[in-house]
Amino acid sequence: MAYDVVIRNGTVVDGSGLGSFRADVGIVDDRIAFVGQVRERGARDIDAEGHVVTPGFIDGHTHMDAQVFWDATGSSSCWHGVTSAVMGNCGFTLAPVRSDERALVVRNLERAEDIDPVALAEGIDWSFETFPEYLDAVDRLSKGINFAANVGHSALRTWAMGERAFEQEASDDDLALMKSQLADSLDAGAIGFSTSRSEHHQTSDNRPVASRLASWDEVVSLVGVMAARGSGIFEGADGAMSSPDPDARAQALGRMRTLAAETRVPITFGLMATRGAGYLLDFLDEAAAAGGRVIAQTHCRGISVLLSLKTRLPFDLIGSWHELRARPVAEQLRILADPQSRGPYVDAAVHADYRRWTGVGAQARPPDFEGIRVYRQGLPPNPSVADVARERGVPAAEAMIDLCVESAGEQLFIQPSLYPQDEEMLLRALRHRRAVMTFSDSGAHLSQIADSSIHTHLLGYWVRQRQEFTLEEAVRMITLAPAVAWGFSDRGLLRAGMAADVNVFDPHTVGPAVPALVDDLPGGGRRLEQRSDGFLATVVNGRVTISGGRPTGDSPGRLLRRRA
Repeated sequence: MAYDVVIRNGTVVDGSGLGSFRADVGIVDDRIAFVGQVRERGARDIDAEGHVVTPGFIDGHTHMDAQVFWDATGSSSCWHGVTSAVMGNCGFTLAPVRSDERALVVRNLERAEDIDPVALAEGIDWSFETFPEYLDAVDRLSKGINFAANVGHSALRTWAMGERAFEQEASDDDLALMKSQLADSLDAGAIGFSTSRSEHHQTSDNRPVASRLASWDEVVSLVGVMAARGSGIFEGADGAMSSPDPDARAQALGRMRTLAAETRVPITFGLMATRGAGYLLDFLDEAAAAGGRVIAQTHCRGISVLLSLKTRLPFDLIGSWHELRARPVAEQLRILADPQSRGPYVDAAVHADYRRWTGVGAQARPPDFEGIRVYRQGLPPNPSVADVARERGVPAAEAMIDLCVESAGEQLFIQPSLYPQDEEMLLRALRHRRAVMTFSDSGAHLSQIADSSIHTHLLGYWVRQRQEFTLEEAVRMITLAPAVAWGFSDRGLLRAGMAADVNVFDPHTVGPAVPALVDDLPGGGRRLEQRSDGFLATVVNGRVTISGGRPTGDSPGRLLRRRA
């Protein structure tokens, strides 16, 4: 047989969770042709001695709907072995959109998902209005990885209702429009429908995003469109599922359980593994017992916000810092480095009353210097700001300022989540049979969060450092498990006939690198980019896209359309 690519001498971890084995992998066109001993040379041979060979990783929760238009590589996901990504989560999509109301879509996205409105304006060819037209536009783009797309509730509402989507519930005519567009979207290959009822999702003018104005009956009616077609997954949650009010929580869980059981539509939602989150894991099994299928999306380290002088700092909350922070970065550094001019700013930062903070989500918030980490290496441990302050014998706020100055503003700091994950609960969630480790938010929070690296964090931290999972278990968690959950029938396993999405990496060194701030968005906007260590090669649809940590320039990614 004539092979296009042969990956030789590696240890195959095939995604099944079963034991690894030494074998070659032969690829013809875009398919795996053979796993075993390959005697023939391929048009391209990759020597994987000392490396493992796995299926490409699958990320079920991204927001790359806009980025796909200006970034053919799929960064930063591509650097961490992700070969297929599901976008359009949390109700946020670019379509459907009326050509004279694009500002409504931008309003939903720019604050809730921290996506630069200038990049949206300059980087997107707005050649679409309906969601099927958006899918066709994505299909035509050069792509380094594969994408599947949900249609978003907020976009559906603004398309059907205009400005009223931010003010009121839908009328019968509004709902009929939304249902018709959703049906057309599913028929065109949308993988599902997503919504958000989260209090952290607000518009740039301090209102709830459009999906939060929907009644529960509206949500049920739209999910019913998927049920009628036997196609699609519903991503979202009833906002009260995490309410501190036990009655409100019980009502929300009951509604979700009923929705899952009566529609038989698969449902997925993000689960923060906080100390009290065990009831949500129990709910997964309760929903299954009632006849539904509910899948929790888990993180593997806790969603953290990254701080820096070039983006945001806790000191941004201080009135006397506002004028300083409005200046160019170089001038801020000069002032903070000068012993004469820095004094008032350091004094204000040390003695500030931060309790007046009223922001949401990933915005600046009062500092916990014992919890904020200095991002020195990709995997833990990293010292806290308080640790550095004690070493230097200065107040923590002053130490943070000094670190900014010493690094010319490049130093990043890891600010823990508003919802800190409990390690015991996190491990329970990662091991749960109805949970999938996939919650990167890639493509969103561009200057705030760098969680495209959750896959390499799992491999480097939980497998290699902590040994809580075998390599075979972890690979299954990020290949076959999400493939089954999102219905990718030809991905997630290294078997003959499956799509040739493949990773080759060194299990002894694989892990995330420290992120860096880059100014490469359309219009010159800033984002966080995070690369990785340990990858020899990534193959997408049979073609090598990354070799030795460098992109090859090949773009064989595809739009993965779901068919009923």
